[in-house]
Amino acid sequence: MPDTARPAFHGFEQIPLREYAERAYLDYSMYVVLDRALPFLGDGLKPVQRRIIFAMSELGLNAGAKPKKSARTVGDVIGKYHPHGDSACYEALVLMAQPFSYRYPLIDGQGNFGSSDDPKSFAAMRYTESKLTPIAEVLLGEIGHGTVDWDPNFDGTLEEPTWLPARLPHLLLNGTTGIAVGMATDVPPHNLNEIVSACVRLLDDPDATVRDLCEHVRGPDYPTTAEIITPIADLQAMYETGHGSVRARATYLREQNNIVITALPYQVSPSKVIEQIAQQMRAKKLPWLEDLRDESDHENPTRIVMIPRSNRVDVEQLMGHLFVTTDLEKSYRVNMNVIGLDGRPQVKNLKMLLSEWLVFRIDTVTRRLKHRLEKVDRRLHLLEGLLIAFLNLDEVIRIIRSEDEPKPALIARFGLSEDQADYILDTKLKQLARLEEMKIRGEQDELAAERDKLMSILDNKSKLKKLVKDELLADAKKFGDARMSPLVSREAAQAIDETELVPSEPMTVVLSEKGWIRAAKGHDIDAAGLSYRDGDSLLCAVRGRSTQQVAFLDSTGRSYSSLAHTLPSARGNGEPLSGRFSLPAGAGFVTMASGADDARFVLASSHGYGFVTKFENLTGRNKAGKAMLSLTPGSVVLQPAQAGNPETDRIVAVTSAGHLLAFPIAELPELDKGKGNKIIEIPKAKRSTERVIAIAVVPPGGTLSVKSGARTMSLSFKDLEPYIGARGSRGGLLSRGWQKVDALTVE
Repeated sequence: MPDTARPAFHGFEQIPLREYAERAYLDYSMYVVLDRALPFLGDGLKPVQRRIIFAMSELGLNAGAKPKKSARTVGDVIGKYHPHGDSACYEALVLMAQPFSYRYPLIDGQGNFGSSDDPKSFAAMRYTESKLTPIAEVLLGEIGHGTVDWDPNFDGTLEEPTWLPARLPHLLLNGTTGIAVGMATDVPPHNLNEIVSACVRLLDDPDATVRDLCEHVRGPDYPTTAEIITPIADLQAMYETGHGSVRARATYLREQNNIVITALPYQVSPSKVIEQIAQQMRAKKLPWLEDLRDESDHENPTRIVMIPRSNRVDVEQLMGHLFVTTDLEKSYRVNMNVIGLDGRPQVKNLKMLLSEWLVFRIDTVTRRLKHRLEKVDRRLHLLEGLLIAFLNLDEVIRIIRSEDEPKPALIARFGLSEDQADYILDTKLKQLARLEEMKIRGEQDELAAERDKLMSILDNKSKLKKLVKDELLADAKKFGDARMSPLVSREAAQAIDETELVPSEPMTVVLSEKGWIRAAKGHDIDAAGLSYRDGDSLLCAVRGRSTQQVAFLDSTGRSYSSLAHTLPSARGNGEPLSGRFSLPAGAGFVTMASGADDARFVLASSHGYGFVTKFENLTGRNKAGKAMLSLTPGSVVLQPAQAGNPETDRIVAVTSAGHLLAFPIAELPELDKGKGNKIIEIPKAKRSTERVIAIAVVPPGGTLSVKSGARTMSLSFKDLEPYIGARGSRGGLLSRGWQKVDALTVE
């Protein structure tokens, strides 16, 4: 093909943006999932952890060695195997050295490696020293026995193991957490003895179910003595599905009258718990506590002392409240998503995890035995040649002295292989002279017996399983320990109602014309006589108790509420309600009410419509309030009146034209919200000028006070009979001089 016909190459490739983005994101996702965030089931390690452990073994930092600076280890890791940031690598190293983070720490750290109060408060790597712990040998002990595959490092100059030949299911021992792209993993730590026991059960009975294995693995075992309170049924469901949650609770004891917290849930900071409790004390939400002290020290890593105000305090109820409102009780997500032997991530249940790990372990032991068998066969082969040389030592020496090429001569004379000939020629003469036939034959016998044993194990699956089981039990005996996190059945904790923490005291709540709110202790408060801001004055005042809610109604008929004891003191001017709630544009607060949740109130509008409702319908936590009274155009919300006995009490309504109507409460329906029914008739022709001024509820024996200007007329329950009529009727006309009513009150 002529050169002129060749397509020009400009040093780059043109592909559609969609294809490039898809390929780049997929490559990144697979890298994060497989090479960073998720652990491999076999050794339970992420790549950075595996590289740290391997690099430390290459540096000779085993449990019996002298520790070296952590900076030396991190330098080797990032320089040889893990080309990433040194701070992230060092943080991974520190995590494996923290006894409060790892159930079975793999690194023995000397220096400041952080504390449970602040795990990230560790010293810089140039100050700390580290080496491997004895249990790390479980991961590294067989690495030189042909048990792993080796891959080139990032620059191809060295080789690193694809995985470590773990003798124990490390994934479940120390657990792991990680967030990848589109998936995450949260495997809790477990007790070594329990996991080994479950593995042995599975080796003896491959058909064992997850529930059978749960007889051995009772639950997670965190590196803290806090209680695990998740019900057994929930733990079994978690192990059957591979995901769920575990709830842990702090432990405490009584010392005289004091409450001492002795253990906190996993990864909970003591200082944070103390701050959470102190914050409630400052907000007066824990009146039962007098003082709080942190007495933690080296001997007692967790010792938080709470001093109740008296010995009559219900400790169980108090601690239940703290369990709900602080980190003294914490829930942990469980999602056993790991990379399996097939190289793919999958959420696995307990049996899948252990069964697959046992396949990995049996394969590792098989590779170890085959590797040893090859070494034994080679040694026997060399010993066979060495024995021939010893038995014909003079002839061998003659050939070596006289022949120019002794190797082919030895092979031809004695029928040796090349390896045997090389081994004889590499043997020093003085060693050859000292060799004795009995020693050679003795070593041959030992190796032959070992070969027969290896071959019998490799040829018999049950013997192979027994070997795996014996090694598991031996490691359990060497490294196993008692469970740290006790499994305890506890009732669900309950927070104490805020109203129970506040003393029930009489209070008068005062609302000003401009929407400023305040509360004064007692019911004998002269609300009108309080000082107000310039241009402001009293709008309304209601009596209630500190433990009750106060409901506020705005000009659109929406209702808002707040606890009375949370309102500002009446010693000052209070605070604007608009700061607590979100009102519709142009709306303002017009009235309010207070009472018990089951108390009934009459809500009405100035157009003469209304209904009876429970006080709890007026309350709620929504900052924007909720629709309560539907208003017709031009009408306003009236002051609610508290209703009593529906069979005996009477509702009284009075209009601006002096018409007063009384009728039994039972005639007015009870609703949750809405416009309501007609209370008093206002003729259509007068609706533009006449309106309802006020409503009141008068019980038998009560007195209705009708205020008109500076005058007050008192009407007893019997005096109301001339004004009694059917609901929605016109009512009776008040006498001349009293037809301009300002307000109604009941005593």
